[in-house]
Amino acid sequence: MNKSELIEAIAASADIPKAAASRALDAMVDTVTDSLKKGETVALVGFGTFTVKDRAARTGRNPQTGAPIEISAAKVPSFKAGKALKDAVN
Repeated sequence: MNKSELIEAIAASADIPKAAASRALDAMVDTVTDSLKKGETVALVGFGTFTVKDRAARTGRNPQTGAPIEISAAKVPSFKAGKALKDAVN
């Protein structure tokens, strides 16, 4: 499912126009993104939790030359599925 299909599903489920569903989805994504930028956790009970994790610096290898390269530390977004979502999938 891509973004436009998700917007259509939201619009049909909530009985609202596609434009309103698109604005709602964009607002949700922007809010989650802004919260993660601030280092906050976003928990949607039953669905899952969005967090930011720190990935340590490490040494990697250039696949073409085999030379070692330094990969810098980074903050990466993470999602952990909630129990209800796991149960619905299984």
